[in-house]
Amino acid sequence: MARILALDYGKVRTGIAVTDELQLIASGLTTVETNELIDFLSEYLEKESVERFVIGLPKQMDNSPSESEVLIQEFLKKLTGRFPSIPVERQDERFTSKMAKQSMLQSGMKKKKRQDKALVDEISATLILQAYLNRF
Repeated sequence: MARILALDYGKVRTGIAVTDELQLIASGLTTVETNELIDFLSEYLEKESVERFVIGLPKQMDNSPSESEVLIQEFLKKLTGRFPSIPVERQDERFTSKMAKQSMLQSGMKKKKRQDKALVDEISATLILQAYLNRF
């Protein structure tokens, strides 16, 4: 089997998480500058087999799309244009940043580390991927 790769897409940074090859466990991979994301994915896909992308779906509390959805739609065009053979699925990402911060606090992480926005994005991507895996 191949891995599933999840993205917590952001205007500045994007958190990335992947599964193991058996698609059982979601783990944080890294956070990259969004303007370098396609290049990072190209390099990653040269080394690893990825079955699908899971992209966070930002929604408001009333289920309407969030403002960042416009940016994500633009990115999705680039992603599917560059990697047409890899399917893309979406996963609701409401509360993932809040949950990421809460898990960092509960794990006893020091305040300075908890303020690392890149780490929050990576953990958020992991939560998005785990929620996707839990659907099946």
